[in-house]
Amino acid sequence: MKVLAADGISPKGIELLQKEFDVDVRDKLPAEELLEIIPEYDALMVRSASKVTAEVIARAKNLKIIGRAGVGVDNIDIPAATARGILVINSPGGNTIAATEHTMAMMLAMSRNIPIANETMQKGEWNRKKYVGVELRGKTLGVIGMGRIGSGVAKRAMAFEMNVIAYDPYINEERAKALGVTVGTFEDVITKSDFITVHMPLTPDTKGMIGMEQMKRMKKGVRLVNCARGGIIDENDLAEAVRSGIVAGAAIDVYTSEPVTKDHPLVGVPGIVLTPHLGASTVEAQIGVSLDVSRGIIAALHGKPVATAVNMAPVSPQVMKVIAPYLTLAERLGGTVTALADGPVERVEVTYNGEITEVNTGMLTTAVVKGMLNPIMESEVNYVNAPGLAKERGIKVTEVREKEAEDFANLITVTAFFGGKELSVQGTLFGMEGRIVRINKFRVDVDPHARILVCPHINRPGVIGTVGTLLGSQSINISGMQVGKTEEEGTNLMVLTVDDDIPVSVLEQVKAIEGIFDARLVNFYAV
Repeated sequence: MKVLAADGISPKGIELLQKEFDVDVRDKLPAEELLEIIPEYDALMVRSASKVTAEVIARAKNLKIIGRAGVGVDNIDIPAATARGILVINSPGGNTIAATEHTMAMMLAMSRNIPIANETMQKGEWNRKKYVGVELRGKTLGVIGMGRIGSGVAKRAMAFEMNVIAYDPYINEERAKALGVTVGTFEDVITKSDFITVHMPLTPDTKGMIGMEQMKRMKKGVRLVNCARGGIIDENDLAEAVRSGIVAGAAIDVYTSEPVTKDHPLVGVPGIVLTPHLGASTVEAQIGVSLDVSRGIIAALHGKPVATAVNMAPVSPQVMKVIAPYLTLAERLGGTVTALADGPVERVEVTYNGEITEVNTGMLTTAVVKGMLNPIMESEVNYVNAPGLAKERGIKVTEVREKEAEDFANLITVTAFFGGKELSVQGTLFGMEGRIVRINKFRVDVDPHARILVCPHINRPGVIGTVGTLLGSQSINISGMQVGKTEEEGTNLMVLTVDDDIPVSVLEQVKAIEGIFDARLVNFYAV
């Protein structure tokens, strides 16, 4: 079998592959040349430079696996690969330590003015009094997102005798206690922290989550770090906030658009430390990810399961034929639970009713968990790592199978338990299309294909119209509406299918409407 290694893969990984297969190493491979030669290969190994598009995949007649030596798989067309039966793997933990340490390095460099002090020293200047810094000891670090990297930063910050307050809507008390951190709200973190570091995925919900409005509420002298994803901190607002003294300093490794050009708003701003996306750029990390992916390619080409599969875990064709139509529905039921839950989920129960109980539904349960975790995790959640990630976050997952189904031939019910409360969402297939048919006690018929706004409200004239008018005034199009009723008099559930994202500020306006009890946006693009 033949393997193509592109994008400067570490020699250690190449050596491992060469023991098993014929390996061609082609660094800086032009896109047109990749299209020309890809039909020859059984496996492709890339970093971020090569774009494995649908066109490349369509020409890859022998390709069985694509390995990404790193975490992100944005440069690989996952749906196209899945449709062709090509396994996609990555190395989700290979650069965790590198990114964690880079975050600490950026925090220290910023707080002690190391970059500018070095630059002026190299020019022969001696500005000892000009570059007085601040200590980390005794300061409060706000960590937004407590995945592997966020947790690692918190651990190291405590070794520096910092006080750590963490915001993560999906971390429970048991996990927080084990990490030794104090759990706070987002408002707690931005108003009480001396340093703030973000470790969230970039989703419609987290894009621009820290802008000028949030920066103005921060402590005087606050310093911000982003080594996670470009766009979580608004770059234009950050530049303005540092120039005006609202924010004392910032250290940024990731950007909305890369590579950064000279006219980027953060370039040239005194007090902002910039690095060119170096979070994973250590010798050890590059060796680690190349070895991880090389081992995965070897296993896959020998017909063995791969623990870091991004798109699909092994399952028999017979079972897949039955469960395949339900996979997207199961993910979106999980995503709905995450969006609607009032606190960190402690336990989730997935109940199957009907004919679907005649096959192994384990992958569907994993799909539910994947849908729950994908919107909140820094790294990619796949069908293999989802159960482990749930366990790591203290979420217990159980599966119940009952042959009888009252209203539908097949039914999936996802029930989440959190803080003494529970939330239930049900779904089924209408033909081959997934539908949400119940949210708690409310019967609905919702197509979970884009975004839905879920609003429990009082049953009286004018409430629904007021919401529609408000969204219309913000140029947010409503493409569908459902009103779910219950036997409880006076209470209804409005579910609006919307074509556009709804900013947090608009959601708050919806919540403030008289007769609206709550407003939650479920964004299925993030699942």
